[in-house]
Amino acid sequence: MDGQVALVTGGSTGIGLAVARRWIAEGGVVALVARTEAKLLEAVTALGNDRAAAFPLDVGDLRALEKLPALVFGRFGRIDLVVNNAGVHHRGPLLELPPAQLAEMILVNLTAPIVLTRAVAPLLRPGSAIVNVASLAGMVPVFQAAGYSASKAGLRAFTRAAAEELAPAGIHVGAVSPGPVDTGFFGDASRVTPMTFSQPMSSPEEVADAVLRCARERRPEIALPWASGKLATLGYLSPWLSRTLRPLLEKRGLRNKQRWLERHGL
Repeated sequence: MDGQVALVTGGSTGIGLAVARRWIAEGGVVALVARTEAKLLEAVTALGNDRAAAFPLDVGDLRALEKLPALVFGRFGRIDLVVNNAGVHHRGPLLELPPAQLAEMILVNLTAPIVLTRAVAPLLRPGSAIVNVASLAGMVPVFQAAGYSASKAGLRAFTRAAAEELAPAGIHVGAVSPGPVDTGFFGDASRVTPMTFSQPMSSPEEVADAVLRCARERRPEIALPWASGKLATLGYLSPWLSRTLRPLLEKRGLRNKQRWLERHGL
């Protein structure tokens, strides 16, 4: 990875920051993108100003996002990996969420990665990669997460279609679809559904490893945990099975959620 440059959105915390740490540990350089400048600068300082650079940006600002790749390329002279990781999840039943929050999930989780992919692709050389961080919720829709599930399902579909279009240029496009990840992305944990907690939780570092593996091995998609990915595939192929298993999974998830809340003093 010596000298290779990764552009990572949502890079100041969680999965994005874990990807940056892994990339730098292997000799790479990172362009970190995040909305909150103070957190972003703090992350860059911790990573080392000689190995990371801050690009404060709200990916929901599509005009600014379109100009981002040129700024990164102008700074480093190359881009080898793009990780579309920035995301938002407004939790709750469909009819309890304001329309603007539903629209924001589509904008940040789906439209922004599409725009960034289109803007950065002409600057990528053969052998480079784009990895989109999707979700198991994009493999099988999650109860009371309609907007989020739709945004991640759309991202998976875009990934597959873009992979075919960009393959002749030697650019790999893949996805990593994790289940629950133990980061601050949970927000108000009381609003997280038991179904979310029904699956084993991954660490940001485990997801980061999957992102780099997806890029290196040119994998179309990596779901994790592995068993949860297989269960999600079965649930998608058989809606009846999904409906049948849901009460059992929710019961297990409720127990796991209580343990998680207690462990975090909540």
